[in-house]
Amino acid sequence: MASNDIGDWYRGIPQITRYWFTGSVVVPIASRLGLLNPMWLILTLEHFIYKFQIWRPVTAALFYPISGPRGFHYLMNLYFLYSYSTRLETGVFDGRPADYLFMLLFNWICLVIVGLVADLMILMDPLVLSVLYVWCQLNKDMIVQFWFGTRFKAMYLPWVLFAFNLIIGSGGMMELFGIVVGHLYFFLMFKYPQDFGGARLLSVPSILYKYFPNRQGGVAGFGTAPSSRRRPDDNGGGGGGRHNWGGGQRLG
Repeated sequence: MASNDIGDWYRGIPQITRYWFTGSVVVPIASRLGLLNPMWLILTLEHFIYKFQIWRPVTAALFYPISGPRGFHYLMNLYFLYSYSTRLETGVFDGRPADYLFMLLFNWICLVIVGLVADLMILMDPLVLSVLYVWCQLNKDMIVQFWFGTRFKAMYLPWVLFAFNLIIGSGGMMELFGIVVGHLYFFLMFKYPQDFGGARLLSVPSILYKYFPNRQGGVAGFGTAPSSRRRPDDNGGGGGGRHNWGGGQRLG
């Protein structure tokens, strides 16, 4: 019965989130069991550029060392990944897997560039934070609850996590990079074309629609794209319309 429940839960995870979540579980556990060498999974400029080890940007986004005290932080990453990626994929990106995959690819490519410049070897933290940031911007007025019973608007959650890790974690730089990249996507995809009247600078490649075609279905309610201030009836290709904030969500 328990195995059936777990199987039903796993199959119920949206498609793109399920692939990402699975990779983020399999790769670290395989490394912990000694099946994969961690030194072959991290992102380094020398190995990626000069030795053509082209898998490193992908494994660096999935790998996280889970030995010792880092295990709890890894579990929190998995929680945020599953929770907020699911909410985005079944919310504003509902029925549009290609659009959601494009967001992940855009954030990932930006973080790979940042990682090569800033010598970041592991990209799981900032990639998860970039997705969380986008959700928080689409649900900025929703009240969320953090540890110790603190309550605040969702728009402040990424900064709370940044401050939390700045004080007791690894310095907060990973979270800061994720916030910057998430804001870049949100600004270029939603804010700039809709609120500032600028041209749409990001567009989903048609090849993604070929392999991940749009589906019919209702939006689950986890946030909607900001509606245009210039033309209220214009969806802008990003799921515009009136806001549907939903109820508050309790965080881990």
